Amino acid sequence: MMNGGPSGFTNAPVTRAFVIASALFSIFFGIQGRFNTLGLSYQDIFGKLRIWKLIMFIFSFTSTPELMFGLYLLYYFRVFERQIGSNKCSVFIVFSILTSLLFEVFAVALLKDPSAILVTPGPYGLIFASFVPFFFDIPVSTRFRMFGFNFSDKSIIYVAGLQLLLSHWKSSVLPGICGILAGSLYRLNVFYIRKAKFPEFISSFFSRISLPSIGAPRTTPTRNVMGNVPSFPGRQMERNYPAPMHSAVQPSEDSIATLVSMGFDRNSAQQALVQARNDVNVATNILLEAQAH
Repeated sequence: MMNGGPSGFTNAPVTRAFVIASALFSIFFGIQGRFNTLGLSYQDIFGKLRIWKLIMFIFSFTSTPELMFGLYLLYYFRVFERQIGSNKCSVFIVFSILTSLLFEVFAVALLKDPSAILVTPGPYGLIFASFVPFFFDIPVSTRFRMFGFNFSDKSIIYVAGLQLLLSHWKSSVLPGICGILAGSLYRLNVFYIRKAKFPEFISSFFSRISLPSIGAPRTTPTRNVMGNVPSFPGRQMERNYPAPMHSAVQPSEDSIATLVSMGFDRNSAQQALVQARNDVNVATNILLEAQAH
C-alpha cells in the first residue's frame, strides 16, 4: 500500500499545525452545536461579512465523517511538504486557500441565492488543490483487479476524496472544484507562485508551536559521498527500510524513470532503489527524507 513516507509528522511541521487547528476548531464547534452557522451564503458575503466566521469557515468540518476523511487526506498530503520544504508548503497552503476562496465568492455572487448555504465549511480548497500534485507527481506503484475493476495503490486516496467531495452534494462539490482550480493555477506557476517564499521565521514558527510528533525520536542522517541518499544506523534502517542489496542486480529502468519523472536526479534515484530493493514507494520515501534535511 502506498504511503506518505515515514509515520507521523516528521519534517512536516506546517501540515501538523494545520491538522491540529482543523481538528480543534471542528471539535469546538461540534461541542457548541454551531456547525450550521459556518457555511457561506450570499447574505454572509455581500450582506453582513464577519471575519471570524470566514476564519472558522476555512478550518472547521461540519460532521465526524468529514473530519475523519478530511484529516486523513491532510495527513497523507504531508508528503508534499517533505518534498518542497515547509516554506514553499506554507506558500502553497495560503495560495490554495485564498484562491479557492475567491473562486467560491465569485460562484456565490453568480448564483445569488440569499438564503441557501452554497459553500460548506472546511479546508476543501486546500485538500482538493493538493489532489493536483498528487495526480501528476505521485506515481502509481502497483495495480490490481478487484470485482472486475482495475485499481491502483492510489485508489484509496481518490475514494476518500470522492467521499469528501460528495458529503454535502452541491455545497461540497463547489469548494472542491474551486480547490482543484487553485491547485491547477499553482502547478501552472501563475505569477511565478512556485518560486515564492515567506520569510524563514514564518515557516519555522510552526515548528515551535506544534505538538511533537508521536513515535520514535528523529535520527539525523549523514550524507554519503555519492549522492543525496542518507545513511542511517543499522538498527533504525532495519526497522524503517529494507537493508541495501548486496547482489549485482541493478534497479529496473522503469523504476529509475519513475523517480526521475518526480524530479529526483538519476544517480540519487538509482542509489535509493538499490537501498530499497527496487521498491519505488520505499525509494521515494528515502529520497524525500534526504530532501527534507
